Amino acid sequence: MALNNTYDARLQQETAVGAGVQLLLLALLGSAIGMGPAGWLTGLVFAFATWAVLSRALHRSRLSSFGPANRVTLGRATLVGAVTALVADSFESAPPVTLLVGLTAVALLLDGVDGKVARRTGTSSALGARFDMEVDAFLILVLSVYVATQQGPWVLLIGGMRYAFVAAARVAPWLNAPLPPSFARKTVAALQGICLLLAGAELLPHPANLAIVVLSLGSLVWSFGRDVLWLWREARMDGGRTAAEAAVAGTAAGEGTLGEPLVRKLELAAR
Repeated sequence: MALNNTYDARLQQETAVGAGVQLLLLALLGSAIGMGPAGWLTGLVFAFATWAVLSRALHRSRLSSFGPANRVTLGRATLVGAVTALVADSFESAPPVTLLVGLTAVALLLDGVDGKVARRTGTSSALGARFDMEVDAFLILVLSVYVATQQGPWVLLIGGMRYAFVAAARVAPWLNAPLPPSFARKTVAALQGICLLLAGAELLPHPANLAIVVLSLGSLVWSFGRDVLWLWREARMDGGRTAAEAAVAGTAAGEGTLGEPLVRKLELAAR
């Protein structure tokens, strides 16, 4: 018991350090661009929420160490918190687009690093995979909010689709069943951040940015639609099997959907 408490204390120290770095980055941004109340409040809420949720998850996971891969993901979360603060601040004043794009680009580039680190160090975990997915999903949501101010509220469908899927899965448990691996699914998921970043940078004419976002949304609708249709057909074929039985039977077969809230998918795909 004492050993477990020691491990838990060390894990909590890691999350506290992450929250401290987040606050330091907010302070640097605030002094550099004169961030307003909306940006500060949003950034602080993000930092506190990340610390609270991650601390609780670590306590329940019983991990013996935080691990290098989770440190990379925590660093990405810190960058996402800064991007979130900048997007919130953009509703009060013109955003520093170069800074916003730079932070987002680094966060997207690091997306593939934590998985490689986890595999090479043998530190893959269910919590780490879930942590990685949630950071990705929230970044897409924030970027969709930012691009929506330029292209219209319909862009929010991109960031909200994964969360809508998770909500739908609570009503229709068959959506939680595993899917076979798909390179197309992974490609579409990666495409969302790139397209939103490119459109948000406004380097291209408005019609070109519009086309990019439409392409992003169209590919996401296609991917989700294909997966939902496959799951629906499988649910009908499975007949009397419960969602839990289907999940156990299919764990070795593949990964989940893009919006799959279960950690099983992430262990197979994200890492």
